[in-house]
Amino acid sequence: MLRHYQLTMGVAARLSDAVIIALVWLSSFALRFEVPFVEVTKGFPAFSTYAALTPLIVILWALVLDTQGVYKVHKLSASQSEVVSLVRAHCLALLSFIALTYVFSEYRYSRGVVLYFGGLGAFALVAGRIFVRVFFRLLRRRGLRARGVLVVGDGESAKLVIRKVTQNPELGLELRGVLVPPGSTATEVGQLPVLGTFDEIGAVLTRASVNHVLIALPRQQWAALDPILDKIQDETIGIQVVPDVHEYVTIGCDVEAFDGIPIVSLNESPLVGARALVKRLTDIAFSGLALIVLSPLLFVIAAAVKLTSRGPVFYRQERMGLDGRTFPMYKFRSMRVDAEAATGAVWARKGDDRRTPIGAFLRATSLDELPQFWNVFAGDMSLVGPRPERPVFVNQFRSKIVHYMLRHKVKAGITGWAQVNGRNAISWEQKFEYDIWYVDHLSFLLDIRIFFLTIKKVFKSEGISQDGYATMPFFKGNVSKN
Repeated sequence: MLRHYQLTMGVAARLSDAVIIALVWLSSFALRFEVPFVEVTKGFPAFSTYAALTPLIVILWALVLDTQGVYKVHKLSASQSEVVSLVRAHCLALLSFIALTYVFSEYRYSRGVVLYFGGLGAFALVAGRIFVRVFFRLLRRRGLRARGVLVVGDGESAKLVIRKVTQNPELGLELRGVLVPPGSTATEVGQLPVLGTFDEIGAVLTRASVNHVLIALPRQQWAALDPILDKIQDETIGIQVVPDVHEYVTIGCDVEAFDGIPIVSLNESPLVGARALVKRLTDIAFSGLALIVLSPLLFVIAAAVKLTSRGPVFYRQERMGLDGRTFPMYKFRSMRVDAEAATGAVWARKGDDRRTPIGAFLRATSLDELPQFWNVFAGDMSLVGPRPERPVFVNQFRSKIVHYMLRHKVKAGITGWAQVNGRNAISWEQKFEYDIWYVDHLSFLLDIRIFFLTIKKVFKSEGISQDGYATMPFFKGNVSKN
């Protein structure tokens, strides 16, 4: 059912990209030499030299874009991640083109043409992809090559599928009706008419124009699956089965074949492969740079902490990070050494009298968090991610919030989506919702957005990642990693 759409969409996207790349390459030549914004000082090359390269450029871009997976339709609507993948693949193809022309050609193509081609190409490819999707949607809404679908089931899975198909007319699917369990008195499900019961599926297929049967049974009715399949196994229609697991899906679901065995993966970490590598390299580069650039400030704060109160400059606190593993998180000490001697682990409060003379300033400006750049450099944390919690509080939260542990599918961060959307002004339930949204929508561009929002809040003196509860007993001695 979806494979037909994916194949059609893939072919259309490939043709669109090929035409766009060819036109942009030729247009870039015209912009540089026919209507130059910058004076041409090294002569005007022959147009034929650039035009002759067009087929090779189209082939190179087709190969790179295909190997980068931009033609795999993962979602029915254009998403930020798809745009990022397309632009990233375009940049990779551009670098490959520059390298190939440098190695295998004595002729040096105009840098101006290449710059025009790189910038306009990225914009045009994204615009072309959006146009293809809109074009498909308009065609499907007119009923072009619509394929009839019969839904089997009356539970939440069936209703969810009906709603999704209705919301995506570009699929070219026309819902004919629904079959319900024997004995049901329902006349419609999800605003679709009931055409009969499970036992009548053969007769319904005979009188209805159906190309696909979509079986979406609740778990309580799974026993009916075998009889239904027995009745339609000799039909030439397509058969799709929707497992009733949507209530367990919070951050994504994927189906893969393992040696011919279909396996449904629920709530897998989004940080795998190239995405994980890019995030880790970014963390290393920026945290290393921050430790070097901020080193004078770190020494000043360390001296201020030491001179204004007794006890160590730093303290470490056990926090929970990726996959539920704990790690020591470092901060500048902002409270008395005996802050929790009598109470144990408790949340900090506004105007906390346990703070040191300089501690209030450090916490208000989030300067106490700066040592966590070491945690990022060491690999325990990331620059952006859900704030790490203490295990004692994690155990409390996970007993009250369903799926709470899914926020640990990515590394904890110095700042995060929850911190730039309210920090301590929102409840811990709302923080969890923001954290899960971040995990589900994780991307490089989102991290950049959160990073700049963090800087904005810091300069507005709002602070950013200070935790809403007090610290564990402080340790004495120098900072060291266990």
